[in-house]
Amino acid sequence: MIRLVVNGARGRMGRMVLEAASALPDVQVVAIVEAPGHPEADTRVATPWGALALRTSCEGLGGIVDAAIDFSVPKAAVGFIQDMAAQRIPLVSGTTGMSQADLHAVGEAALQAPIVWAANTSIGVFAMHELAAMAQRLLGPDYDIELVEVHHRHKRDAPSGTALSLARRLTDATHLRTVTGREGECGPRDDNELGVLAVRGGEVVGDHTIHFLGPHDRLEITHRAASRMAFAQGALALARRIIGRPAGLYSVADLLADHP
Repeated sequence: MIRLVVNGARGRMGRMVLEAASALPDVQVVAIVEAPGHPEADTRVATPWGALALRTSCEGLGGIVDAAIDFSVPKAAVGFIQDMAAQRIPLVSGTTGMSQADLHAVGEAALQAPIVWAANTSIGVFAMHELAAMAQRLLGPDYDIELVEVHHRHKRDAPSGTALSLARRLTDATHLRTVTGREGECGPRDDNELGVLAVRGGEVVGDHTIHFLGPHDRLEITHRAASRMAFAQGALALARRIIGRPAGLYSVADLLADHP
C-alpha cells in the first residue's frame, strides 16, 4: 500500500488527486494539507478514506507516508517541499508559476529527498515533448516554430509552465531563442525566434499547439486536456516511480523514459 500526503488538498487539483487516488486499490491518502488560514483548517474533512484532519503543519509525517503530491501556489509549495525533504519524503509537485528563486529552493531541497517538479504532470504532455523534439530533428531549420497555449480565464501565470517547458525542449542546444508575444513595429520574424503566445478565456483546462511552419507545408502537434484528471493520474504515476529513488531533482523524462 502506498500512503500519500496531498498538499493543496481542497483546491481543484487537490480534489482531483483524491478522486484519482480513490480508484487505485493500492493507494491510500493518509494526510491532507492546506495553507494556514484556510477556512477548513484544523477541521476534519470527508475523504474516500474517511474523515481526515486538514493539516496546516507537516510535522511528524516521516514514517507515516511514502510519498507526497503538491498542487498549490508557489509560496505554499516551496514551504511544503522543504518540509517533506527535511523528513526525507519523496515528492511530486505540479505547482506552476514558480520563480527562479522558488526553483532554486526546490533544487536545494532535492539534496535531501527525491523530488520531481513538473510544469505539467500529464503523460500525454510528456509524449508531446518527445514528438516535438522528433519533428524538429526531422524537419530541420527550414521550418519556423511557433507555440500557442490556451487556458481558462482564472490562470495566474503566462505563458503557461507547459508552454515554457516545451519551448525549452526545442531551444536547448539550438540557436533558437524564445519570444513571448509580439507587439507593435517588431519587424519581420527572425530566423532564430520561437514565438510563444498565451490565450486566456472561458474554462479551458489547457490546450497547447506547436506549429512547424515550412515553405510548402506545415505540421501541427496539439495536446488538449479534456479534464484535470489527466494531471492527477499523471502525478500519481510519477509518485509511484519516485519512491525508492536517491535524493535528487528529477524530470518527468527521468521517471518515464524507460517505463512504458
